[in-house]
This record gives sequence, structure tokens and C-alpha cells, in this order.
Amino acid sequence: MADDRLIVALDVPNALAGAELAQKLGDAVSFYKIGLGMLSGGGLALANELKQDHGKRIFLDMKLFDIGATIEAAVRGLAQFDLDFLTVHGDPHVVTAAKAGAGGSEMKILAVTVLTSLDRADLDACQIRAGDLAELVTARAARAFEAGADGVITSPREAALIRALPEADGRLIVTPGVRPAGADLGDQKRVATPANAIADGADHIVVGRPVWQSPNPKAAAEAILAELNSPQAQQPNH
Repeated sequence: MADDRLIVALDVPNALAGAELAQKLGDAVSFYKIGLGMLSGGGLALANELKQDHGKRIFLDMKLFDIGATIEAAVRGLAQFDLDFLTVHGDPHVVTAAKAGAGGSEMKILAVTVLTSLDRADLDACQIRAGDLAELVTARAARAFEAGADGVITSPREAALIRALPEADGRLIVTPGVRPAGADLGDQKRVATPANAIADGADHIVVGRPVWQSPNPKAAAEAILAELNSPQAQQPNH
């Protein structure tokens, strides 16, 4: 079984393109993320196909946000698909409702702290309270854990701070915004290398463009996996 610490984001236009990429990656990758960009292009059908027919793990990245009753109903509906991770926004009322909707299913509810494409200037534009961004992310993570989140989505820059929280014991940290050394940052602003993200306490890293934009996606994924198993990725505090 492939190392499931690497989650490959299938940020391609539709399920057909996603299935083709998964076929190219073969047994090198065992965990895939399917997000909103593919939802209208057969994303749920692809999630089911990869899960049921190919034994892959699936992270459904919906970043749900609504009133509690709507969140609970939406998550209850998604839980029937036997998926592994589902994202919601980290506001406590959203997390609490999502956990209720997940019920006794195995699907983990992951709370989004602050999107990895945002920096302090973006938060100011959104009228989010003043203060250090890392402190804000850490505070949101703590509140999400208190509300019952199984884990959080956070930039690699804040992974170590969140891992140090007492509330983070036994919880998952999943980090997008991971870029191999020399890779294009794209629209990400708070990034780290795969090895650094794991060393700082991440359980899983999410990588998209550096894999699917590569001329050889499987080789790109294998290079990332090799880095995850390098001495640089050792967690000094574990």
C-alpha cells in the first residue's frame, strides 16, 4: 500500500480527467482529494469509483459553511458515501453540526482554519480581527478541536504551533500549500516543502499542481514520497 501521508489533489476539470490522472499514478498514490472545482464535473461519482473499485482513500474538500441544521443535513448525506475526510469551515457551530451529521460513520471532519492562499492583508480586507496570522490560525484550531473536529486543515507554517496545542493530541493536521523545492508557488502564500511540513507535525500533505502539471505525474509523486521518508522529514517532537 502506498504511503497515505501524500494526498494528491485532483484539481482537474472533470471526473474523466481525474480518472486518467489516477490511472497514471497507479499504485504510487493511495489518497486523493476531490474539491468543489470538480463537483459539477462528476466529482462524487469519481470519489465513489476510486473508493469502491480501486480501494483508494478519499478526502472530499467541500469547505462547508452554513447554519447548523443545513450543515448537519449536508454532512449526513455525504456520510453515506463512505469517504474518509470532509472539510468544513472551522467555526465552532459548523464543526459541531458536522460532527452530528457524520454520526457513527468513519468519515473524519476536518476544520479549515485560514485558507493557505490568504495573508494578513487579505484578512484585513475581509475585516477579520487584527493580530498575528499564526496566532489567529492557532486559536481557530483550538476552538475547532474543542467543538469536536477530528483534525484541521492548516498551512505548513502553522503546523508546529497547532501540534503543540494540548487540544491537538490525537487529532489530525492536514497541510495544503506544500510545494517541493523549486516548484511554482501558484496562488499559495504560506508554503513549505513536504519534508518540513511532516517534520512540523503534519499527518498528511496535500499536493496538486506539482503532480498533475508534471510531464510524468507518477515520477513527481514518487519524488515527494521519497522526501517524506527522508531524514529531513523526521519529527523531532514525536
